[in-house]
This record gives sequence, structure tokens and C-alpha cells, in this order.
Amino acid sequence: MTDPRTPLQTTGPNRLATAPSPYLRQHAHNPVDWHPWGEAALALARERDVPLFVSVGYSTCHWCHVMAHESFEDAEVAQALNEGFVCVKVDREERPDIDALYMNACQMLTGTGGWPLTIFALPDGTPFFAATYLPKRSRGGRAGLLDLIPRVRDIYATRRADVEASAADIAKAMRERAAELLQSPPDGRTPAAGTLRAAFNDLVANFDTAHGGFGGAPKFPSPHLLLFLLRHGRRTGDSRSQDMALATLRGMLRGGLWDRLGSGIHRYSTDARWLLPHFEKMLHDQAMFMLATAETWLATREDDMREAALATADYILRDMALSGGGLAAAEDADSLTPEGKRREGAFYTFTFDEVREAAGDNADLAVRLFGITGEGNIADESTGRREGHNVLHLPLGDDAATTLGIDAEELAFRHDDILAGLRSLRATRRRPHRDDKLLTDWNGLAIAALARCGHVFDAPHLTDAAASLADAVLTLQHTPDGGLLHSRFEGTGSTPGFLDDYAFVIWGLLELYTATNQPQWLEEAIRLQHAQDDRFLDPVDGGYWHTPADAPRTAALRLKEARDGALPSGNAAALLNLLRLARLLGDASYEEKAHGLIRAFASQVRHNPLGAAMFLCGVDFALTGGRLVIIAGEAQAPDTEAMLDAVRRSYSPNTVMHLRDGNTAERLAMLAPFTSHLAPIDGKTTAWLCQDNACSAPLQDPAALAERLAGARPL
Repeated sequence: MTDPRTPLQTTGPNRLATAPSPYLRQHAHNPVDWHPWGEAALALARERDVPLFVSVGYSTCHWCHVMAHESFEDAEVAQALNEGFVCVKVDREERPDIDALYMNACQMLTGTGGWPLTIFALPDGTPFFAATYLPKRSRGGRAGLLDLIPRVRDIYATRRADVEASAADIAKAMRERAAELLQSPPDGRTPAAGTLRAAFNDLVANFDTAHGGFGGAPKFPSPHLLLFLLRHGRRTGDSRSQDMALATLRGMLRGGLWDRLGSGIHRYSTDARWLLPHFEKMLHDQAMFMLATAETWLATREDDMREAALATADYILRDMALSGGGLAAAEDADSLTPEGKRREGAFYTFTFDEVREAAGDNADLAVRLFGITGEGNIADESTGRREGHNVLHLPLGDDAATTLGIDAEELAFRHDDILAGLRSLRATRRRPHRDDKLLTDWNGLAIAALARCGHVFDAPHLTDAAASLADAVLTLQHTPDGGLLHSRFEGTGSTPGFLDDYAFVIWGLLELYTATNQPQWLEEAIRLQHAQDDRFLDPVDGGYWHTPADAPRTAALRLKEARDGALPSGNAAALLNLLRLARLLGDASYEEKAHGLIRAFASQVRHNPLGAAMFLCGVDFALTGGRLVIIAGEAQAPDTEAMLDAVRRSYSPNTVMHLRDGNTAERLAMLAPFTSHLAPIDGKTTAWLCQDNACSAPLQDPAALAERLAGARPL
């Protein structure tokens, strides 16, 4: 039997071959002697008296593939790593706790971050060096692995005390920084109207008036910023908020970020024009994009927002559905060319000749309409060279018909005909790799998005899809003690759930309750809220930790944050959930926890309000008080449908709703006793609008309810 301490020198299957992660399995035949993250790897590092080499990435990441091909599949690099380190592979999506720890270290040490993430750490996991992508050999001012490895080994062997002191200093600085952001502000003030204005002013200052979005390249979709803007505009009446949100979404839809043939958005744009994306498609991006476009439609009634939301819903249900239930995590940035070579965007891009051939009689129009050139309209990100690849986009914008001298209806018809031809061509290509992990948190966001779109657009098939997805998540990811698992792959669940898993699923369940009026979803939300409180709530200082109390912690750092990243923060979702539950249930304990969150993160949010935009959506809710609509009437009766439609079509994001009918009255009264005495008056559907612990006189005119919902409460 092979001694497990002996570094492997073979390309046969390694320890990652059976890991419950597609990313780890992608490295199962590397000559690097990979270990999954865990105590066994740390114990081996202590036994061999060598540092850890930790590589963090995800299965659909382009630069992760580049580094794997250059270095981890290379025998020379593998030998150097195996001799000097215990090598650990981490899927950032499966272990967001480990990723968050090391990304914090990388950002503190280098001022930047991203994936692949490269860490050298002590045997206990404490980092002492951090970087992102590293080439095999040094080039362009970037250190190469083969140059870095012997230096790290030498320093660790000859200056161990210095390395350990440096690691201790890094861990101390990370703890102190985290603690500093959780201290109460000296003036004792919590985020209020001034904080909301500061975030809005930052967005105005950073808005790209030419292309939409904020800042320059790279440019991320960041739908949570748009949700904040829409709420700000709703409350203040400042039309700039809606204008910026709409322009940003339209910039994405006109650029290469939007997949014109299959729908859905790519991860982010490498340029400021939304033209050249990194081509991976992440489930969480689709869900947040759906929420943003649906709310923008409510606020503006612009048809293209509705179309984008529904098309994205179609994409995730068509292309990301898992056979055993749930939705897949992502589709890869890279795909195979006809020659069998991996290239980023190969599935999505076209040559000049391919476009002309697919467009047939519309060839000349296609070239102009989509900005196609012989040399290609995009350049390779690393070399800057154009290699004949074109991404479909709409450079002519709203003026296309005038510029091209074509009637608008004829242009729309020919546009669709061109896309049909290109779809047929793309159907002959091999689709990108799909990461088939079921991630509970991302699926929770998808439940929320599908339910919201089903409700807003009166699309029962999306509401049904949200309910099926919720059933799948609650069944597959359920633990015997009533909690949630974080990840599942090929029938195997792994890793206890994190805060985001609970908060995002509760978010989805509350949206599903609104869309269906079925108390079972509210009951599940309440049950999971209690489970979240038991596992993550800080009973002393308020707020929720990212990991449960019994989870092992590296470098004794337990994170508690309100800052958004690629996703909204779990505490932001928790804040909104608590406020909605407080209104729905009439239970002040939920509101007390919500205000505990606001106090806990007062310093974080006031220090960088724009970095906590989703949390500020919750602050907006708390400051305006929120509203509850109670409708008493029989479901599917015309007057009930009219009253429900008044709520459905109002942009009133801080409003929650109960429908009390003969089928739900008893069950609802168990959850919200104050509804027990409410009934239709004179046999006609009746509504009450409640705010500030008082309810309106009975309303039986849907227009009157809609008018009241349209009113905003200034701060």
C-alpha cells in the first residue's frame, strides 16, 4: 500500500476523483498530489512539517482553466509542489467559508482579488502569501510558480520564525479589521436617510452615462445596486434613479453580456461597453437579473424589461434544470472549437463568414446590425489581438431602423430571422461544460426570482416552477435536525448550510407565499428562520455569522458582514426577511432582530454605504415602516382577482400581503391571529392597508387600493 504521506508522481486518479464537486474532479488526473480541504490535509502538513499550497477556484472559471493547463497539468510544476507542500484544492462555491477567509487575506495583502486564488499557508491554515492567477514562469511583472515555489520553500526552511510571525500578523490584522467594522459607531447613530443619500450620490458620481453601469472596466451587472436605485426613486421621486437602472440594464441587453441566442447574462464585462464578457453563466446572476428587470418593469412599464426577465426564466428552466431536481450552478466560460480545442467563448462567438452564411439573404444586414467584422469585434483579453471572433451585440441601439433605412417592423422580422439562422448554427456546436452542483443559496435566489416574475407578470408556469424548485431544495437539502445542506452533487450532499443558504431560501419562500397565497410556504419560511436564528444569530451584538457556531474555523476568524459581493450579503437578505415576517405575522420579535442587524452593521454600512446596497434596501424598508395588505375574498373570484391585480401591478417593494379565503383562513389565523376576524363585507372582496400599527378603513375598490399603494412615504 502506498504511504499516504508520499507525494504522488502519477496522472492516475487522485483523491479528488470522488469529491462531491465538479471543480475538484476536473483536477482528479493532475500530477499534483491534491487533497480536498479538511483536517486530514492540515494534519498531513503538520506531520510533514511543510506549508499548505491552497488553490481556490470554480469549475466554469476561464483563468482557473488556464492556470490548471499551464501549471497543474505540468509534471515539472507538480513535482515542485508535491515535494514542498501539502496541496489543497478548494471549490469556492462548495466552500464559500474558506474562500471568504482567503479572499479577505488576498485583498488585504495585494489590494485586489479574484479567481483562481493562490494561497501559501501554515499547516494550521493561516495564510502568509496570497495571489490570484500565477503563470508557470514569471512574465510581464507577474511571478511564476516555478520561480516562486523555491523562494517560499527556502524562506519557510530558513526563516520559519519570520514566516510564522508574518502569518500571525496577517491573522491579527484580519481579526482586528473585522472587529473594527463591527464596533458601534462613536456617535451611536445607525444608517438613516443620510446614508441612503450618500449611496445614491456615489452611484450618480460613478454612473457611466455613455454605456450604463458604474465605473469602468471590468464592469459587473451588480443587480443589487439597481434594486437599491429603484427603491430610492420610488421613495424620493428622483427620476435619475429609474433612469440609471434602466440605462444600465439596456446597456447589458445591447452588449455582448446578454446571450442573444439563448438568453441569460454572462458573468461580467471585461470592458466598459458591456461588449466582451467572461462567458461563464452563473445561476445567481440570472436570478438577480430577473429580480432587477422585473422590478424595473414595475417601476417603468418598459416592455423590454419584461421580455428580458421572462427570457432569462426560460433559459434557467430549459438549460440549467437538473434531472434529480434543482438548478445547476453554472455553465462554463470555455467550450470546444470544431477542432476540439478549448477556447473561451467558442460556443458564443462567430466569424464573419459564419454570420453571413447563417443569415442567408440577410447577410449584409446581419453584419451591420450586429457589428460583425472580418478581423473580429473583440480582442483576446490577454494578448489584445483580434483573431476573427465576433460577439453579437447591437451597436446601433434604438436608432438602428433609421440608420439602416428600414421600417421598424420589417427590421424586427429580419432580426428574428437572422437569429434563427444563428441558433441553428450554434445548435451544431458542443455546449459548454455545466457545473451540476445544486447550491442551496443560489437555488434560493432562483426560487425568489421565479416566484417574483410569476407574480408580477401573472405567469402561472413560473410560479409553478418556483414551487417545484422549493420542494426540491427543501427535500434534497434537508438535514435530520431541520437544517439545510449547502451543496449536492450526483446524489451526495456535502457541507452544512451557511447563512446565505438559509437567508436566500427564506427569501424565496416569502416570494413564493406572495405569489401563491399558500400558507405552507410561509410556515416553511418561519421554520427556517428559527433554524437560522439557532445556528447563526449573535445574541449579544446582533447580526448573523456566516458560519454556524460549531463549524471549525481557520485562523480563529468567524466572519459577520453586511457587505455585498457578487451576491447580496446574507445579512442583507436576513434583514429584509425579518422585516417582512414582522409585518406578515404582527410579531415584534422579528422587528427587534431586524433592528439588531441594523445596529450591528452600523459602522460597516456607514463606512461604505455603496458596498452594502442590498442592506440599504432593508434600511429603506425599516425607515419607511413597510406596509401590509390583507385581502379577504374567495380565490379566483373576479373581484378578488381584481384586488390581487392591484397589488401585483403596483411597484411597492416594502409591501407584503395576505389573502384570506375559505381554504386558508384557519391555517392563516394560526400564523397571524389578527387576520382571524377579517372577512368580506356584504359578500364582496375587501382589503385593508395597514401601516404604523394601524389599518385603513375597508377598501372594496381595486383602484382605490392601487392609488394608496402608489403613495410613497418620504423620510
